[in-house]
Amino acid sequence: MSSPHPAARAAEVLSRPFALGGATLPNRIAMAPMTREFSPGGVPGADVAAYYSRRAAAGTGLIITEGTYVDHASAGLSDRVPRFHGEDALAGWKNVVTEVHRAGGKIMPQIWHVGMARTAGAPPFPDAPPMGPSGLALEGDATGHAMTQADLDAVVEAFAEAAADAERLGFDGVELHGAHGYLIDQFLWEGTNHRTDGYGGDAVSRVRFAAEIVAAVRRKVAADFPVVFRTSQWKMNHYKAKLAATPQELEAVLSPLVEAGVDAFHSSTRRYWQPEFDGSDLNLAGWTKKITGKPTITVGSVGLDQEFLKSFSGQTSAVTGIDDLLDRLERDEFDVVAVGRALLADPEWAEKVLHGRHDELVPFTSEQLTTLR
Repeated sequence: MSSPHPAARAAEVLSRPFALGGATLPNRIAMAPMTREFSPGGVPGADVAAYYSRRAAAGTGLIITEGTYVDHASAGLSDRVPRFHGEDALAGWKNVVTEVHRAGGKIMPQIWHVGMARTAGAPPFPDAPPMGPSGLALEGDATGHAMTQADLDAVVEAFAEAAADAERLGFDGVELHGAHGYLIDQFLWEGTNHRTDGYGGDAVSRVRFAAEIVAAVRRKVAADFPVVFRTSQWKMNHYKAKLAATPQELEAVLSPLVEAGVDAFHSSTRRYWQPEFDGSDLNLAGWTKKITGKPTITVGSVGLDQEFLKSFSGQTSAVTGIDDLLDRLERDEFDVVAVGRALLADPEWAEKVLHGRHDELVPFTSEQLTTLR
């Protein structure tokens, strides 16, 4: 039997629906969360709704929104990044949900607390100093304060309330940002977690805070409302950092999260095709699925020839094929593919790939970051 035409193969592999909790995704293509800073005052407007719904209308099955701040004074850095609290911001998100559903897509908000990962030159927040597990920035400098039990409890509740609001507004699930060196990840990583109480020490203790957030979210939402947890090994500006050097160490991090109620993992890598551990071709999403048995989302330079650092520095990222991606999906290494910069460059990326219009795909340039289209 001859192999299917490349375009037919892409359609066959990527067009399969996928059940995630109570949501059925129309296909295996997701939009990765990407901070855009086009929400003045933290309120997403009609342009944000159009931005997401345009991609849903063009075949992107699942939209995972940019990171949104939970209701905690030190959660975020910018008043142009959307909030996920307050009447005006939530009304804006309700409109986003309506428009994405009208376009035929599913949508989840990514909810977020940056912790000690503050950008250079960011203004201080009045009465809200940066905080983290040990008050340490990613570079190791003591530039904030170590969170007290009251701080921990307040942040856990803020995540749980945001998830409850997501379900109330009609979202199809929620993603917890536990990656890239932000607050939850700062607890997971021994480089920033030097605590000597029950939230620090070995991997099981370092994952306690994350597991408490998951459990609190799980209590606030329906049993079939999907809770996705985003992980990564790398941190912002620390691209060789690792939570786990072996599959056994990764299992120690992931198992408590599964027990707490995670339905799926979004495993963030810079290049999806790179093996995570020696002796296997599996990437991070593949290992996560093998260890936990839970569905996984892979991400990292899908459809482009350069990882994001180079393309953000002004170099054009050319369009590439996705044969290796399709091979991995056919082997069920992971279940869903999140596309980032390629979807910024081309809102019709999914439609073009699914219908064999590969030669019409648009390359990514850093100039595309300055507009919302």
